[in-house]
Amino acid sequence: MKKGLIGLGILVALAAIFAMALPSILKSRGLHPDYAGPSYELPGQRALIISTSHGVLNKPGETKGKKTGVFGSEISVPYYDFQDAGMDVNIASIKGGTIPIDPMSYKFMIITDADKRSRKDDTFQSKVTKSLKIDNVDFTGYDVIFLAGGWGAAYDLGQSDVLAEKISAAYYESDAIIGGVCHGPLGLVKAKDKDGNLLIAGRKMSGVTDKQIKELKIDFTPLHPESALRAAGAQFEASTAKKDLFATHTVVDNEGRFVTGQNQNSGHVTAHEMMRLVAER
Repeated sequence: MKKGLIGLGILVALAAIFAMALPSILKSRGLHPDYAGPSYELPGQRALIISTSHGVLNKPGETKGKKTGVFGSEISVPYYDFQDAGMDVNIASIKGGTIPIDPMSYKFMIITDADKRSRKDDTFQSKVTKSLKIDNVDFTGYDVIFLAGGWGAAYDLGQSDVLAEKISAAYYESDAIIGGVCHGPLGLVKAKDKDGNLLIAGRKMSGVTDKQIKELKIDFTPLHPESALRAAGAQFEASTAKKDLFATHTVVDNEGRFVTGQNQNSGHVTAHEMMRLVAER
C-alpha cells in the first residue's frame, strides 16, 4: 500500500512538472514565437482590426457545436503591437457587438502574454464586447486594416459582400495597408478590382494551410484559406513543419499593399510588416 502511494505521488509530481513545462515546450517547437525584429513609432496613425462574429464550430446543416470564434492571439497580438506603436486602434466585426473568442485561446499551454494583457484591459474588453459593425465603418479612414483569423472566420469573412466591397474601397480610395493572419485573409477573396476581377489574383498571399486543417481534423468548415486563396488566383505561400501548427510564414505582395501571415504564429511579424510599410511610404 505504501509503495503504491509513493508510486502514485511520483506520477502526480511528474505530471505536474510536465504541465508546468508544456508552454515552454510548445514555444520551443514554434508556437507563438516572440518578436525580435524592428519596432516602429506611428503616432496619429489609425488601425482597424476586423473579426468574425461566428461563434459555433458547426458542421454543414448543424446549428450546434463547440464554441469558437476569433483566436485570441490573432486579435490581441496585433492590437497591442499597433497600440504600442502609438496607433489609434479600433475593432470591428461582421455583425458588430460582442466578438466570440475561441475558449481554446486561453488554455494555459497556449495563452500568450498579449492575451493575458487583454483580459485585464478594460478598454480592450469594451472594444470586443461593443465592436463596430463593418457596415458602419469607413475603411478608407485607416492606415492599416488587419483581418484576424480563427475558425469562426471560415463562416463569415469570405462570405461577406460588405467586407469585400469595403476592402476594395480601402484599396482604391486610400493608401491603407491591408492584411491578416490565419483564416483572416479569407476576407480578401471576394474583393474586386475596377474591372470586376478578383483583387488578389496574382498576388502573393499566405494563410492556414490545408495540411494544418487536416492535421487538426477540422476540415468541415465552409472555407479553407489555402484552397480559397488559390481559387481566387493568389500565389499561395506557406512554410511547413512536421505539424503545420508550429510553422509560420509572412508575405508581402509585390505592390506592398497586402501583408498576410500563415497562422497564429505569424501575428507579430505580420503586424510589424504592415507598420513598416506605413512608416516607409
